[in-house]
Amino acid sequence: MQVWGVTHRGAVRQQNQDSYAAQVLTDGRVIALVCDGMGGARAGNVASTMAVELFMEEFLKPGQEGPEEERMGHAASKANQAIFHHSVHDPECAGMGTTMVAALAGTLEAVILNEGDSRCYHINSDGIVLVTRDHSLVEDLVERGELTREQARTHPHKNLITRALGAEPVLMADCFRQPLSEGDYLLLCSDGLSNVVNEQEMLYEVIHGGSEEDCCQRLLEIALSRGAPDNVTAVLVKR
Repeated sequence: MQVWGVTHRGAVRQQNQDSYAAQVLTDGRVIALVCDGMGGARAGNVASTMAVELFMEEFLKPGQEGPEEERMGHAASKANQAIFHHSVHDPECAGMGTTMVAALAGTLEAVILNEGDSRCYHINSDGIVLVTRDHSLVEDLVERGELTREQARTHPHKNLITRALGAEPVLMADCFRQPLSEGDYLLLCSDGLSNVVNEQEMLYEVIHGGSEEDCCQRLLEIALSRGAPDNVTAVLVKR
């Protein structure tokens, strides 16, 4: 298995409040995550960095056993508690939080955890499917039939999320299992990518756009060419 990633502050923001990590484990599986921080100039960066570092530290601790969902949920909960505690006790970080999408990908399937509106897509030659569900105001409106998917993309409140790491003392993340076959891909990204690059463009770049090693960079360049109003992060995992 292979993994590549890129992150960029975009064309407008002065600071990159996205963070990511990606690693091939000794057993050949890949662990990867993307976090998009929020809560002010300093706090958003603190929250996303803390989430990535604490999740990886906890997940990679020697002797960790048990089902993958439990291990990932435990690591995310540890990060959530630390961010919440920090936001409560540091006035400069009051109200901070971060999205998280994490994937543990093996030869048969991937376990995917998400909180907020950072996404995971499953991609192969048959097409592209959004695995995760956004925890956002517009997603709730789409599910109730009050907005179309296309209207949601340009809605003025599209960035309002309903869940985030650090917002509450107890984490309520969702977990998904995605079967994987040889040649399949997972694309993890922050909304800085998914808000300006559509799914068909993602599919084209992953399958037909050129080398896999450059795919995340190509997606970033598309976002930048469209003004990239937000930070942009993408991680590509290949089975």
